[in-house]
Amino acid sequence: MQGILEGTRAAGAVDNESAPVLVARPHHVGFTLNSDTPYLGAGLNLRKSGPLVVELPAGPLVGLVDDHYHQWLVDLGLPGRNAPDGGRVLLLPPGYEERVPADEDGFEVVRCDTWQVLCALRALPLGGDLAAANALLTSVRVYPLDRRDDPPAFSFLDCDEQPMDTTPLGWEDNLQFWRVLHGVIDTEPPVEELRPMLGLLAELEIEAGRPFTPDARMKQILTEAARQGRDEMLVAAFASRRPDRVVWPDRTWEWVGLRPENGAFERTGSLDVEARDRWFAQAIIASPAMFRRQRGAGSLYWLGLRDGKGTCLTGGRTYRLRAPLPVPQTLFWSVTVYDAATRSEVVTEQGRAALRSLFDDLATDDTDHVDLYFGPEEAAEAQGRWIQTVPGRGWFTYFRIYGPEQAAFDGSWQPGDFEALP
Repeated sequence: MQGILEGTRAAGAVDNESAPVLVARPHHVGFTLNSDTPYLGAGLNLRKSGPLVVELPAGPLVGLVDDHYHQWLVDLGLPGRNAPDGGRVLLLPPGYEERVPADEDGFEVVRCDTWQVLCALRALPLGGDLAAANALLTSVRVYPLDRRDDPPAFSFLDCDEQPMDTTPLGWEDNLQFWRVLHGVIDTEPPVEELRPMLGLLAELEIEAGRPFTPDARMKQILTEAARQGRDEMLVAAFASRRPDRVVWPDRTWEWVGLRPENGAFERTGSLDVEARDRWFAQAIIASPAMFRRQRGAGSLYWLGLRDGKGTCLTGGRTYRLRAPLPVPQTLFWSVTVYDAATRSEVVTEQGRAALRSLFDDLATDDTDHVDLYFGPEEAAEAQGRWIQTVPGRGWFTYFRIYGPEQAAFDGSWQPGDFEALP
C-alpha cells in the first residue's frame, strides 16, 4: 500500500486533491494491473481533511476503499451498497466521535482505522467505449465533509502515456523495507488486530515515536530477513502445493484468491496467512467482491504459470493457448501477460501485454475456439492474436472474465493449458 501511495504522489497526484487516471500498459509498473479498464487511484489523508466524502456518479464503476494496512473498508460502485446508482460514502478518521450525518442523509458512513487510505476505482468500458469510461471516472468527487455545501475541485491527471511505478520492488527485499515499515507505523495509530506483530517489531526498534537506528549486525540480519520474507511470499504465490489452488484437476490453471468467503482472508478459527501472502505478492487491494465465485459477480481471475506438462512458462519458447468459444461472460474477457520478477506487465518491443475481447479480434467465424499465441516471435498462424515475451525471463498470465456465467464455475467450460510449440 505504501508503494501505491508513493508512486501515485511521484506521478504528480496530491492526497485529497487529485488522482491519476490511466489504462495500464507496460510502462505502468504495478502488480498485475490490467489493460481492460481505466483506473483511478486516490490517496486520501484523513488527518489532513477530517471526515471525507467520496461521491460517485451512477454508472458501471467498480471499486473500494482500503486502509493503510490493506484492510478492506467498503466497496464502491457496482459491488457497493448502492450498486449502479452512485452515492456518497463518508470516511471517518480514527477515533472520530463527533456527530456525523445519519444514513437517512444519504451517506454511507465508514469508520477507518488509519489516517491514510486508498480509494481505487475502475470504470467498465461497456461496448469498448473508453471515452465514456474515462468521463465516468473523472466525474467522481472527493471533498471534506465540512465543505459539502461548497466542495473544492478534485482534479485528475491523465497518466496514460506517463511512466509510473506503484510497487515496492525497489525495497521489498532489502533494509529499506524496514525503514518504510517504520515510517508507516510511526504515522498511524495502532490497530488492535496487529498488536502482537507490533510488539515483535518493537523489539527491533520499529515502534511509533522511536527512532529506527539499527547497528551493523542488525542491518545485516534485517536485510537477509527482508529477502527471505519476500522469497517466501513468492513461493506462496507461484509454487504453492495447496490442493485448493487448482481450478480443474486436469488443468494447470490456479485460483489467485484462495479465500472466496470474504475479503479479509479469514477462515473458521484462524487467519489464512498463506492465502494473504499469495494475493499480495502478486496483486493489490482486497474486498469480498473480488474473491466471490458466483455467477455475474464482478470479475473472475485464473492464474496460468505452467504449461500442460507442469513446466514453468519461459520467455524463450512459443506457446499456444486454446480457448473454447463462446467464453462464458456477460461483459468481456482478457488474457494478460506478466513478468515473473516484477509481477507487472511484460515490457517488450511490441509494447502491449494483453489480448482483450473488447478491443482485439478474439472471435472466429468458422470454429468453436480461438487460439492465442505467446512467445519471442509471432507464429505464422497467430493472425495478430499474439503477445511477445522476453527470452531468459519467466512469465505468467491472468485469464480474466468480467461478468462470469455459471459455466465458468461448474467445469462445463474450461480453457486449454498452454501448449509449448516446437
